[in-house]
Amino acid sequence: MCFHDFWWAVLKPLLDPDVADVAPDAPILTGYDEERLLTYIRLLDAAAEDADWREVARIVLHIDPEQEPERAFRSWETHVARARWMTTNGYRYLLAGGAPH
Repeated sequence: MCFHDFWWAVLKPLLDPDVADVAPDAPILTGYDEERLLTYIRLLDAAAEDADWREVARIVLHIDPEQEPERAFRSWETHVARARWMTTNGYRYLLAGGAPH
């Protein structure tokens, strides 16, 4: 079994999940993080391309920024921050087998 297959089988990230209004800020990887790994990757890709946060909130986070601008921005802002945290800290938990349970 290759690493990709192992990662997918063990962590079971959701393909296109809804998100909380505010991303976790725990100093460790959470189950929420594991389920939203693909969301974090999509957010990082969008940030790298300087995509408009409103478009990202609508498409990736499933929050309409026209209807709920404050909620959409806060969710986008905290999830992008968490995605960046994953690249500097959270990935270590993934390499060690995932979130502590």
